[in-house]
Amino acid sequence: MQNGSAAQTIAVLGAICDEIERSKDYLCELDAALGDGDHGVSMAKSFNAVKAKLPDLAGGDVSAILHSVGMTLISEVGGAMGPLFGTAFLRAGKAADGKSAISPADVAEMLAAAEAGVIQRGKAQPGDKTMLDAIHPAVEAARQAEAAGAGTAGVLAAAAEAAQAGAVSTKELVAKVGRASRLGERTLGHQDPGATSVSIILRVAADALADANAPAANADTGR
Repeated sequence: MQNGSAAQTIAVLGAICDEIERSKDYLCELDAALGDGDHGVSMAKSFNAVKAKLPDLAGGDVSAILHSVGMTLISEVGGAMGPLFGTAFLRAGKAADGKSAISPADVAEMLAAAEAGVIQRGKAQPGDKTMLDAIHPAVEAARQAEAAGAGTAGVLAAAAEAAQAGAVSTKELVAKVGRASRLGERTLGHQDPGATSVSIILRVAADALADANAPAANADTGR
């Protein structure tokens, strides 16, 4: 995030928590076709716990904030999702360790670290119809945007757009790992809820960061 401020990071996380709560029923609907139908409830519960802790994190840096979020998700989300989402935030936070400001390159590095953590924890790969099918294209898009000279907000926006496309693309995949893999070909045509949650998180983060930067951008151009 621009300037790496704790206040901005916490604001972005608050927006994510609110959107996960609003998306709870939709995520449960997606999960009902592939699993127990409780993904949205679990995600909302965990991110509500995150939201409750945000006021206490104001004194920390970006790395410390993301570490706390990761630990909260691990402890609050049921099943496999807690360790997977928690690991993603923990690894992203570790990649931000010691950073006084988050650059465009840092955004790409944090997403790549999150992907590596999820692969290590979940033993899945892109194409297995999991949250990785949103994270992996997000990493690639972030790297391409950073290489093209995009700013922090632009890199995150590119990642969010790719993650959303990746989540939708899971409809064309057969689940190969986890509970859904037992359904085999019957998983075709259904969007993965974990990948959808990733796309929601990145979309809201990108929108919140763009909104936060808009006044400064307008001031710079005299509008």
